[in-house]
Amino acid sequence: MKDAEYASYDAVGLAELVRKKEVTPAELVEAAIARIEKHNPTLNAVVYKAYDAARAQAKAPAQGPFTGVPFLIKDLGVAVAGMPRSNGSKFTRELKDTEDSGLVRRYREAGLIFLGKSNTPEYGIPGVTESQHLGPCRNPWNPDHTPGGSSGGAASATAAGIVPMAHASDGLGSIRIPAACCGLVGLKVTRDRNPNLPDTSEEILGFTVNHVVSRTVRDSAAALDVTGRPEPGNPYAYPPRPDSYLEEIKKSPGKLRIAWSSETPRGRPIDPEIQTALEETAALLKGLGHDVFERGLGVDYMGLYNARGPASGANFAATIAKFIEAVGREPEQDELETLTWVSYKGGRKVMGQDAFLALGDLRRRAREVVKQWEHFDVYLCPVQGTPPSPIGYIDTQNLDPKDLNRRQASAYPYTPVFNFTGQPSLSLPLAWSKSGLPLGMMFTGRYADEATLLRLAAQLEKEAPWKDKRPPIWN
Repeated sequence: MKDAEYASYDAVGLAELVRKKEVTPAELVEAAIARIEKHNPTLNAVVYKAYDAARAQAKAPAQGPFTGVPFLIKDLGVAVAGMPRSNGSKFTRELKDTEDSGLVRRYREAGLIFLGKSNTPEYGIPGVTESQHLGPCRNPWNPDHTPGGSSGGAASATAAGIVPMAHASDGLGSIRIPAACCGLVGLKVTRDRNPNLPDTSEEILGFTVNHVVSRTVRDSAAALDVTGRPEPGNPYAYPPRPDSYLEEIKKSPGKLRIAWSSETPRGRPIDPEIQTALEETAALLKGLGHDVFERGLGVDYMGLYNARGPASGANFAATIAKFIEAVGREPEQDELETLTWVSYKGGRKVMGQDAFLALGDLRRRAREVVKQWEHFDVYLCPVQGTPPSPIGYIDTQNLDPKDLNRRQASAYPYTPVFNFTGQPSLSLPLAWSKSGLPLGMMFTGRYADEATLLRLAAQLEKEAPWKDKRPPIWN
């Protein structure tokens, strides 16, 4: 394989080259390292470099579906033995993990080679990847703009051709938003689809899931085949799944009933370019033979958001409490950004009964959302209300939290609902703005039905391909 060809392959394709002995894992690792060194000074996508460990791992990688493929782990949530996990924060910058988490073990067993950690905002809170500790991550389509958050480093590195796919997580949109900003495939899987072990407070609340961002649909499907299986000793019912998602995408999606809408929680219109892209996507789907009609969810969005508040606040305080235990002391105010400090202090004031009352209300309201899928198979809406914002516009360090939340509500009105319901939700790169920035469209399916979304995504990838759309910072 010529050096220039590396980024033209997806993860499945690179693994196939390794199996055919046309390239070695060591050569792939060096190709990825060269691209980190070339692009990271501009993008700041990779915040911890594990080159020596990657080279050692490449000498004897596990034999699996992704043997020898370079990979990045998000610097948040999951643990990699021997690597630091700052969570984007000064307070936890010295923490270092001694063993792999359950998800990371599955990645390692699949043969993926860990090059290091990708950038994330402090504790994954905002929809941008900008923090005091790790600095801003930039979008390879235009470095003056955000790659989204909180998996911005993963998305930036993948879009730039540094790695073919990367680990990401999504608590309120943190896979789908970066995928939309960077022109990638981003699947938020069904709640509890991928392993959570060891349990963290985020997984206990149930909003956060882990998966990948990728350039192709088949990489997302193949990665889910690797990770999406029951955990030993799991006391909860595991969401049903097909034998293989990679085989599912070879099938026709059939004629689907697809509802679409641009309705927002506050009833405000979205950016005209995104509205146009949504309508063009609906027309494309209709042209492919699907039954497409305009219909919003018609639910009480603000009731959902208000019900979520106390439970999330208390849960975040619990998260920081665990870090206090690990660090051995309380955080100083200058060790947490303004939004984080306010969230932590507010969360500590939530009484247990109020958190559980709110959580019960949220569950009832979530059922009202899920019931809408009795009328259709897939719901289409945009990922964002605005194109990717300029770096510094959603400023977690200097803006008043109320102003910050208003800006985030305008930019990201759509994604959180499906974290509340636990449904699978998928961003696809089907449009670009006049200024050349990606505009993602979001497809949400029934609970546990990633298969339908992936079959539809494979059809769209064929009929409206994005493979040859490459950012200025590439390879």
